[in-house]
Amino acid sequence: MSDELRLSSEELLTTTRSVRLGLDLDRTVDPALVEWCLRIALQAPNGNNRQNWRWIVLTDPRIRAEVAEVYRAAFYERNAAALERPAERSGPSRPVLTSACALADRMHRVPVLVIPCLEVPGGRLPLGNQAGLWGSLLPAAWSYALAARSRGLVTAWTAVHLDREREVADLLGLPPTVRQGALLPTAHPLRTTFRPGPRLPLDQVLHHNTWQGTRRT
Repeated sequence: MSDELRLSSEELLTTTRSVRLGLDLDRTVDPALVEWCLRIALQAPNGNNRQNWRWIVLTDPRIRAEVAEVYRAAFYERNAAALERPAERSGPSRPVLTSACALADRMHRVPVLVIPCLEVPGGRLPLGNQAGLWGSLLPAAWSYALAARSRGLVTAWTAVHLDREREVADLLGLPPTVRQGALLPTAHPLRTTFRPGPRLPLDQVLHHNTWQGTRRT
């Protein structure tokens, strides 16, 4: 198993990035290391401790290639308009789109693909507020990403394939009651140091007590 990185809690939380370009596609990932990270993820909060999460770990090259093909189709369909506008190449979102394209094109070469899922009664998502439902899965998925980072791996959070969720479900033989929540490509990194990502200052996104600020009486 990979040696644990010596990261403080703050560094772990602020430098766990979605890595799309810096994935080592030629180095295998120890399955035991992925399972260790998933055991950590299982300590995440979930509604009423139902633990109705399920985890699909894809390592077989053929299956990864089939899922990657669906992912690419969904990705280029979703981003067709943006990719056809050259003027956007200088925009702030263009680097992200460029790296996302690279990930889509090379998804089949990523050594491990992790798909966090939920067992949903009847397989039907509820109408209206779904925060509680996905709040029982997505924190665990992020815990997996943090655990992976702490053990020298990197991940890239994406959910583009959900535009064609049924196609992926059919490829993997998922029952109708299982719904996918994300896709986490997992690999060793080509570099080991990462910085916090660009974020808006807190004072631009923080509201006290009401949307307008502190309520005055």
